[in-house]
Amino acid sequence: QVQLVESGGGSVQAGGSLRLSCAASGYSASRRCMGWFRQVPGKEREGVGRMDTSSGIAYYADSVKGRFTISQDNSKAIFDLQMKSLQPEDPGMYYCAAARAYFGSWCGASTPEDFDFWGQGTQVTVSS
Repeated sequence: QVQLVESGGGSVQAGGSLRLSCAASGYSASRRCMGWFRQVPGKEREGVGRMDTSSGIAYYADSVKGRFTISQDNSKAIFDLQMKSLQPEDPGMYYCAAARAYFGSWCGASTPEDFDFWGQGTQVTVSS
């Protein structure tokens, strides 16, 4: 059974940093697309970043480029989202997601519907 467990959410002031972590179990993360998404009430879930776990290439939404970084550990079972310079538009429930299929470079264009497994989410709050 695949499980994704996020941790690391919390409340920070604007300009601060947080590091989210996603621990995957029951899932082979080699040659997969992993993603981080966020959602606020009343809005659709939006992609923050994705990673092609085969190439290690990460793709980011324009709104977070240069501020957020996705990384994976050597076991490829933990995916982190380092968030810096957090802004008032960054709060939301952050979700880790994993796909069964390997998308290759198309991982960067993947949508929430392309992912098969989701974590329970971790809340991020940014105060101004």
